[in-house]
Amino acid sequence: MAATVIRRSFYKDTLQPALHRRFSSTATLLLGVAYLEALALASWSSLLWSWFPLGPTGIRTAIIFSCGLALLILRIAHYHVGVKTETGAQSLKTSLLSHSTYETLFWYSLSSTIFCPVYLWSLDDSAGLRWITYFSGDRARLNERPIFLACYLASCALLQTVIHYRNDIDRLTIIKPAAKKEEPATKTGGFLTGSSQKIAQQFPTVFAGCIRQATYSLVLAMVLYYALLRSFAWSWALMLFRPFYNLPRTNIVPSSWPTDLFLMIRCIWAGALIHGVWAAGNTGFSIFMAKPPLKAGRPFTSESKDPNGSLLNGLKSKKPSVQSKCFAMWELAIIAQDFDAQRKAIFADIDRKDGPMWSQVYTICMAVLKGMEERVDAYGKPLLPAVPVKAPEEPRQRVSAPLKQDQIFTKGSVPRGGVDKAWDQIARSPGTSPIAELSPLAKKTWKQTRDRMLTKEQQEAVSKESIRSYVDHAASYLLKLEWIGSVFRQDFATEFAATVLGQPYAEPTVYIHATQALCQLAIRSLAEDQYGKVHRDVPSIIRVLTAIIKKVEGLKARFPIHWTDSSRRRESPEVDQVIDAMRLGLEQVVAKFEPYSSDLRLNLTDLRLAKEAMTKPQAAAEPQPVKVTKKTTEKSAKRTDLSRPKPITQRKAEPAVRQRLDQRRPEMEQAR
Repeated sequence: MAATVIRRSFYKDTLQPALHRRFSSTATLLLGVAYLEALALASWSSLLWSWFPLGPTGIRTAIIFSCGLALLILRIAHYHVGVKTETGAQSLKTSLLSHSTYETLFWYSLSSTIFCPVYLWSLDDSAGLRWITYFSGDRARLNERPIFLACYLASCALLQTVIHYRNDIDRLTIIKPAAKKEEPATKTGGFLTGSSQKIAQQFPTVFAGCIRQATYSLVLAMVLYYALLRSFAWSWALMLFRPFYNLPRTNIVPSSWPTDLFLMIRCIWAGALIHGVWAAGNTGFSIFMAKPPLKAGRPFTSESKDPNGSLLNGLKSKKPSVQSKCFAMWELAIIAQDFDAQRKAIFADIDRKDGPMWSQVYTICMAVLKGMEERVDAYGKPLLPAVPVKAPEEPRQRVSAPLKQDQIFTKGSVPRGGVDKAWDQIARSPGTSPIAELSPLAKKTWKQTRDRMLTKEQQEAVSKESIRSYVDHAASYLLKLEWIGSVFRQDFATEFAATVLGQPYAEPTVYIHATQALCQLAIRSLAEDQYGKVHRDVPSIIRVLTAIIKKVEGLKARFPIHWTDSSRRRESPEVDQVIDAMRLGLEQVVAKFEPYSSDLRLNLTDLRLAKEAMTKPQAAAEPQPVKVTKKTTEKSAKRTDLSRPKPITQRKAEPAVRQRLDQRRPEMEQAR
C-alpha cells in the first residue's frame, strides 16, 4: 500500500482567497459609485426608467464601472508595501524611465476615453455638445466644443497620473497597531466592519479633492489645447467624421474659441465625476486590501491543515511583498498578542524537520532585526568591490628588447601666446578675479570710477555677499514651494529611513511586527512554554534590541542634514515608529525577566544598558544667544589676560612647583 503524501502548506493558499474577497468588496464599492453617477447623469424624464437598473441607467452604470475596473487592473499590477526612500529627483528620473509610468497613463487615458461618450450621450441638445451641428440649411459642421471636452478628459488622465506617482497611490499602508479580537456580531467582513467607517470618514476629503483636481485639469487643458493640441485634434476629428458626414474639405481651425463659461462648468462636472470613479477605486482598494490578516475574527492560517507550516512558509518568503512576508509577520504578531491557542501551538511544535517552531520563528525575526543593524553599521563605510582572484601567470620569456621609459612628449621652446597664458592662468588659479591682476594705478582708477558711477547703497547691493544672500533667499523660497521643493528637496526623514530601513521601499511595520512577535512570545512563554525552549533566547533578544536602539540613536545624532532641508529637524517618523516599538518591547521583556537575570546569565551591565536604551532621549535645546550688557563687558574686562606676565604677588600664590619651572625657563632657553 502506497504511503500517503502530505501536501506542503503554502501561505499563499490561505492569503489569495482573502485577497480575492477584498477585491470583490472594492469592486462592489466601485459599482455603487458607478450607479450613483449614472443617476446623476440621468435626465429624470421618467420616474421609472431614470433609476431602474434594467434600462439606460443600467447601461451607463456598466460603462462607468468598466472605467473603474481598468483602474483596479492597474492597482493589482503595481501595488507595493513600504514608503519610497528615493529623493524627488531620483523618483522623477525613475518614473520617467519606467514603463509602468506609461502603462499607468494608458489605463487612466483608456478610462477617460470610455467615460467621454457616456457623458456626451447623457446630455440633451441644448447643451451644444453634439459632434455635428447644422447652422444653415442641411450643411453639417464639426463642433469644436466636444473636442475640447475630450481633450479636457485626457488632461484629467495626465494630471491623475502625475498625482498617482507623486502621492505614491500604489502603496498599501499597513496598520501599525496589532488587531484585537472582534465581537461575534462584527465578524462578517466587507462593509459591516471598520472599513466602511474609514471610507465614510474620508468621503469629504475625497470629494473636495475631486473638485480641486477637476479645476486644475481645466487650467491644464486650456494651456495644452490652445498651445499644442487644437489644430492636431481638429484635423483628426475631421478625418474621422468625413466618411459619415458631408464636411468641408479644409482643415482650417475656426476663428472663435470654443470655451465659454457654460462649457467650463460642464467640464468641471465631468472631471469631478471621472475623478470620483478613480478616487473610489483607489481609496477602496487601499483600505480593503490593507485590512488585518483575519477571517471571521481568526488568523488566516487557522483554517489550514498545518497552520504553523503555512505561517513558516510565508515568513520564509524571499520576496518581502504584500502577498508573503508582510502579512505573515503581521499575522504572527497578532497571534503572539491575542490568540492563546495558536500561540501555545507554536511553543508545543518541537518536532519539525528544520527545528522547533519557536527556533525557526526566532531565527527569522532576528534576521529581520539584524538586517536593520547591519545597515546602520555599514553607513559611511566604503563599498569594497569583489575582486576576482586570478591564477598566477607564469612569466614568459622576453623575445624583444624592453620598451623605453623615456618621455615621449617634451616641452618645446616655442613661446606661448597671450591667449594660452590666459587659459593657463584660469586653469591654475580658478576663482581669482581679473581685477586682482591689475596694476596699482589701474586699481585706483577702477575704484574712483566705481565710486563716481555707483552710490554706496548700489555698491553694497551688487557686492558678492549681497548677491549670495539674495540667491540663498531665492533658493530657500523655491524649496518651500510644494511642487518645486518636492523634486529638489532631500529631507532628513527620507534619507535617514533609506539608510536604516533600506531602499527603494522602507516598510517600518515589518520590523515593528517582528519586535512585537519576539517580545510577546517571550513574555507569554513564562506561563505557556512547557518545554522551556524560549528562555534560552531571551538574553539575545534583550542584547540585540539594546544594541539596535543605541546604534540608531547614535547614527541619528550624527547623520548629516542636507542644505535643501529647510526644516532642519532630525525626525524620521518611520524610524521613530520602529524604535518606539523596540523600546516598548524591551521594557516589557526586562520587566518580566529581570527577577530571573542570574538564571538567564544577564549581568548588571546588560540590564543597565537595556534600561538606558528604554529611556527616550530628550531633544537638545537650541543654544540661546548671549545678550551683551554692561555687566558682562565689565566681567570680561576683569578676566586675567594669560598673555601678560603676572605680578609678583600673584606668582607667590601659585604652587612651588610652578615657581621652580618659571625660574628654570631662562636657563633652558639659553641651553637651546
